[in-house]
Amino acid sequence: MKTHVWRVAASIIIFTLLLPASVLAVDSSDIFPMRPPLPQGDPDERQVIIVEAEGDTAQAMARVQEQLPDAEIRRTFMTLYNGFSLEISQRDLEHLQSIEGIRRIDPVAMYEVSMDESVPFIGGRDAGRMHDERGDDLTGKGVKVGVIDTGIDYSHPDLRDSYKGGYDVVDEDNDPMETQKDQGAPTMHGTHVAGIIGANGRLKGVAPEAEIYGYRALGPTGMGTTEQVIAAIEKAVEDGVDVINLSLGNTVNGPDWPTSVALDKAVEEGVVAVTSNGNSGPNLWTVGSPGTSSRAISVGASTPPLKVPYLTFDENRGEEWSVIPMQRAKPWNLKRDRPIVYAGLGRKEDFKSTDVKGKIALVERGIVTFTVKAKAALEAGAAGLIVYNNQEGEYAGALEEALDLPVVSMSKEDGEAIREQLSKTAHPFIRTIYREEEDFMAPFSSRGPVTYSWDVKPDLVAPGVAIDSTVPKGYLDMNGTSMAAPHIAGAAALILQKYPDWTPDQLKAALMNTAKPLVDRDGELEPPHVQGTGRVDLAKALNAETLVYPGAVSFGKWLRNDRRIEKTVHITVDNQSNKRKRYTIDPPFDVPDGIQWKVPFSFYLNPGEKREVPVIMDILPAVFDGGMYSGMIEVKSGSESVNVPYLFFVEEPDYPRVMAFMLEQTAEENVYQYEVYLPGGAEEFGIVLYDPDTFEFIDYIEAKTDVERGMLEEKIEIGGLPSGIYKALIFAKQDGKEDTIERDLFLGQIVTETSP
Repeated sequence: MKTHVWRVAASIIIFTLLLPASVLAVDSSDIFPMRPPLPQGDPDERQVIIVEAEGDTAQAMARVQEQLPDAEIRRTFMTLYNGFSLEISQRDLEHLQSIEGIRRIDPVAMYEVSMDESVPFIGGRDAGRMHDERGDDLTGKGVKVGVIDTGIDYSHPDLRDSYKGGYDVVDEDNDPMETQKDQGAPTMHGTHVAGIIGANGRLKGVAPEAEIYGYRALGPTGMGTTEQVIAAIEKAVEDGVDVINLSLGNTVNGPDWPTSVALDKAVEEGVVAVTSNGNSGPNLWTVGSPGTSSRAISVGASTPPLKVPYLTFDENRGEEWSVIPMQRAKPWNLKRDRPIVYAGLGRKEDFKSTDVKGKIALVERGIVTFTVKAKAALEAGAAGLIVYNNQEGEYAGALEEALDLPVVSMSKEDGEAIREQLSKTAHPFIRTIYREEEDFMAPFSSRGPVTYSWDVKPDLVAPGVAIDSTVPKGYLDMNGTSMAAPHIAGAAALILQKYPDWTPDQLKAALMNTAKPLVDRDGELEPPHVQGTGRVDLAKALNAETLVYPGAVSFGKWLRNDRRIEKTVHITVDNQSNKRKRYTIDPPFDVPDGIQWKVPFSFYLNPGEKREVPVIMDILPAVFDGGMYSGMIEVKSGSESVNVPYLFFVEEPDYPRVMAFMLEQTAEENVYQYEVYLPGGAEEFGIVLYDPDTFEFIDYIEAKTDVERGMLEEKIEIGGLPSGIYKALIFAKQDGKEDTIERDLFLGQIVTETSP
């Protein structure tokens, strides 16, 4: 059965890399004609699901086996997630929901893998000059860190001493080595993450003497399932690790997704859980599970000190476009002006019809992989390749193999601006200029808040751009929140070495309370749902005297027709110093009319004493426009100050009503499987096909009404259409708002090169 799961996983990653990867809600009236009436349909297929039990798991499983003998129990989760995974026919789902002891059902989702300068930048090298209570240097010594990922190349010279063991959930053995070439598409992600945490050789990680344990939950191509990730979390907790790092995720923005729930329970067991926030920025609501876990430390990505390339036609005019280097491409170090041409989608046929020899080629993302585009550009003699997004915003890309060609990505808006300039100039030349920058948010870093709970995410950020670390047989720079999270996991190891009795909440508070707030390029403070509390400052975190937790709070939402009402959050103020302190809590005074704050008068805490205090927001919603509001609550003691970000909503938040759509072809002829997440459910949901050139309506391939909140996973039959690319509109309507995702779908026989 496991072989079947991984066959599905591989086909999903190959297919999705051929298609636009980002999720975007657009107004269908701008592009598509009015939707025709909803048709009816209900597939009847088997699927793998995660079942949460209420009460005794064994009794619930026994009832399922007795009443549904065709259902197959696959894995049992009893440490952190009270339930089991089950393969079941969809026709039996309704019966399953009625069985006593079944609390919740979720489909299995797929997960993918979402120094030298960055470690000292966050204070890591300074930490080595600090000492624990015994006078030892802070290096992470004695702290166990579990890396839940693609495995670890424990033979790497920089990791041999740090690696202490682990488990392979994919193959179910004690050898969590990265996927090798003879096992499928090889991986390197987990080795890179492990190096950032605990490399101890040519490169030094944040905690070079921490004990690294590897848990291989993602197999060939770097893909895994919910059940494998939960199984790895449970195994790590059972093995007694102190910290777990999960540089992985999906695009499901929901706090109650099973992996997020499992992480919450791991923290309750005393384990510090660190997870990446996701690489689907810069749009709001793009944080994915398990980054939505309320108790884990969710980490976004910022920039370490970098020399950043910008492109311009005339630097004196001030119009510049930023680019993001692609992993495994030759560095973009162009020194002189180069001619630039537009080359369509960057396919071989596009380069045959466009002269790119010695020129920069500008191409659009989509249809074929970045690697295919780059190889075609290299063969055509291009001097460099720019791949601009086919959805709004920027993104970070990667090639599946190293190529001797500079390749960068850019936003859709900037790519279209350059195309417009090209249409006005007979012989355009473009120039690269370089600027020294640091401490900006990485555009790909996913933003919050979290749907349903309205929590602030990320919690904080760390360097995640051009991070040099270990990979099998060498070293490599990589980008992503996957690289930011292990900076925090390593920082947690140093803090636990110094304060071994601290709880996960105290450790999280130390990191959040002392972070450096970041500003955007206009000098404006980034909001909390973008940066959390800011960029980690490890040296300050190790010397925090006052801890305030939670480090960020949400007051939820009001409707404008609500009466004046109070909402209360509780924060804990924890005096970790060796002297008595007087504290005051200062809410923001520059708030709009309609808000009154109620906070305690000043209070004193003795050394080691803590107190939970209420913070009350009294609001008249009718005076506010609908939207999201944020600010800072300040906890002060003398010259010491801790800022706690807050946010609240007036009216139903403008989150996407549909997200995380994915479609793949199954082994059955004309049968496809899709999954999509509906954060608030849907009064109407459907998938509509259009002609890609004329936008003429072809057919509904799916339509449903009154769909419950959560992940929807179904199989559908699509026949009678010629093989080729079709334009699809995936829509969901709920609470008077309709959102859509536009996708190019390949239907029919897929022939492609191996994707990364």
